[in-house]
Amino acid sequence: MNLIEIPAGWIVLRDERTRTNWRAEIAAFRLAPHPVTRELYRAVTGDAPESPAGPRAPVTDVSWLDAIRFCNLLSRQRDLQPCYTVGEDVACDWTADGYRLPTEAEWEYACRAGHTGVRYGELDEIAWHRDNSGGEPHDVATRTPNAWGLHDMIGNVWEWCWDVYDPAVYGPYRVFRGGGVHDLPRALRAACRRKSHPAFRIDDLGFRVARTG
Repeated sequence: MNLIEIPAGWIVLRDERTRTNWRAEIAAFRLAPHPVTRELYRAVTGDAPESPAGPRAPVTDVSWLDAIRFCNLLSRQRDLQPCYTVGEDVACDWTADGYRLPTEAEWEYACRAGHTGVRYGELDEIAWHRDNSGGEPHDVATRTPNAWGLHDMIGNVWEWCWDVYDPAVYGPYRVFRGGGVHDLPRALRAACRRKSHPAFRIDDLGFRVARTG
């Protein structure tokens, strides 16, 4: 899996619940062209959650904590420095050269790839969603990518990000982005934000990996 070089830049994010905007500066980083597949997840961890989907479909039913563990395992297998230290809390070493989850700002910035609209293309062309998916995740990279060559940023499965959603209100809940196969168009937007507990698992939620620098 060759990661794609994402150039430095900036983005304005928005939370619809609180109707607030904030600007985030983005350093250059690398991002996987598609979500982690079932076959890669099994190869790295030795197992994968049961699913009727094929080996090239995104792995689902994985928690945020599962994704953190996967990133560290993949880093060690490839002789890279793991990003995460897992104890009572999870800490990230942003200088490490291993695999990690993208931040929420990195995710949206990469999803948009310079596009300022609701999404980076026509919905049926770029995404598997409620009206065309049959209710199941599909093989990765079978829809049209965005301008930077990233597939499935919209649709197919939601993707965990690093960030805590709103600790003052939701405690440890983490952000996920992108929309999935069960969703209607309103959820299939570059700016749409959702959240859940880091131990949460469901059949349309996966992740993709990033690296710093």
